[in-house]
Amino acid sequence: MRRVQRVLISVTDKNGIVSFARELNALGAELISTGGTARLLRESQVPVTDVSVVTGFPEMLDGRVKTLHPKIAGGVLAIREREDHMRALAEHEIAPIDMVVVNLYRFEEVATKEGARLEELIENIDIGGPTLIRAAAKNYQDVAVVVSPGDYEAILQELRASGVALSPETKWRLARKAFRTTADYDAAISARLDREGGPCPLPADLNLRVPKIMDLRYGENPHQAAALYGKPGMGIAGAQSLQGKELSYNNLVDLDAAWQLACEFTRPAAVVIKHTNPCGCAEQETLVAAYSKAFECDPVSAYGGVLGFNRVVDEETARQIARTFIEAIAAPGYSREALSMLAAKKNLRLLRVSGGLDSLLVKSIAGGFLAQTADDAQLDRAAAVVKTKRAPTEEEWQAMEFAWKVAKHVKSNAIVYARPGQTVGIGAGQMSRVDSVKIGAMKAVLPLHGTVVASDAFFPFRDGVEEAAGHGATAFIQPGGSVRDKEVIEAADHLGAAMVFTGVRHFRH
Repeated sequence: MRRVQRVLISVTDKNGIVSFARELNALGAELISTGGTARLLRESQVPVTDVSVVTGFPEMLDGRVKTLHPKIAGGVLAIREREDHMRALAEHEIAPIDMVVVNLYRFEEVATKEGARLEELIENIDIGGPTLIRAAAKNYQDVAVVVSPGDYEAILQELRASGVALSPETKWRLARKAFRTTADYDAAISARLDREGGPCPLPADLNLRVPKIMDLRYGENPHQAAALYGKPGMGIAGAQSLQGKELSYNNLVDLDAAWQLACEFTRPAAVVIKHTNPCGCAEQETLVAAYSKAFECDPVSAYGGVLGFNRVVDEETARQIARTFIEAIAAPGYSREALSMLAAKKNLRLLRVSGGLDSLLVKSIAGGFLAQTADDAQLDRAAAVVKTKRAPTEEEWQAMEFAWKVAKHVKSNAIVYARPGQTVGIGAGQMSRVDSVKIGAMKAVLPLHGTVVASDAFFPFRDGVEEAAGHGATAFIQPGGSVRDKEVIEAADHLGAAMVFTGVRHFRH
């Protein structure tokens, strides 16, 4: 293994760079650096040579041109085992560079700023940095490329232990990380600049480069491997885990379903999810009331379920939660008293979630991906059309508006029986709509008399309406659009029920 004798350092993120450079120098490495990095090292009493001294050419164009020079590129790209390469270095008086320590302009940080101008975005696109990183990674057998301060300590430990050399395995690991870094950087630039051309809900190229957050024990079943990918601080994937066992693949899928439904409501809301379907949901004046009403919709299914809340979980709500077995909870926060109370449930996973919902939804299929915009359609009472002789009462309207939000999050065919602010029975995922109507009624433990029914798609036949009315439903909300709409409306009129068409469908597969 070759000794690391000459190191080029040019970093935007200067965390830890002074101590790293000082240790490299103490191990006998000559340091070359640029601009602000060289100045920082010099002020910190770390011996360093400016790149401009090495190249014989000053930095220019406000720092745009620093390392783009044969005396730097040659020192990085020369293959040490090639005699012709080494003769070329000697002929042009170029010294080999054994390590490149570079990280890039903070383009993504600038890109997320409100009102960032195109000129500012362009100015923060790094040119020399990616070039150096790719050059060093390409020549990884001879050059170590370091792109993250998180690697500094491990590199120093290996250098000390091996006599100032890095193993081929370490160089290869660093090279792969370097290529991922430049690929992510270019993808971020492309995605952000695409937005400058106007709204682009469905991009021309689907960028799925997302860092791995953690490996999971297994996928939906023990024989399947799985991992979680995402960005810190964003939604369920980037949520902060506060306590409990390791999250499973199925936990995460259910937590996402719970969080998405909870975010539909403005008043305090609680959601109970089992196998991605809500088995209870309520919106009330207090969080504890919402949880109690969500739970009583289907207490049997709620056992071992996953909860979602749109408010900070307080002590009173936590006390109610602690009375049964719950797998995991997603909420924007937890009071100190709630955390203390739930701590007794050592296996209960608690997630603190922040960030809105994704505007683009992606699903894999064999050979490719499907992408669609999020189903963010909201019910506009003024735009809905009453189709029956009897119009809904105000109480029925309130129940239908609530049920319509829930139905959006139930797997098709979806049927939701509800009262204002509370689900009463849910029928999900059946191959025929009338079966979902029957199952929703069968699952109900609360009285169905006087409930409303929300259907995510049209009733294809009158049997679904007649079945629900037979269980006590008095009003229906559905998209409409069936060739038998007239028959379905006539059935509702015959039963004295109210029926509203929304013109919007909410299939969920």
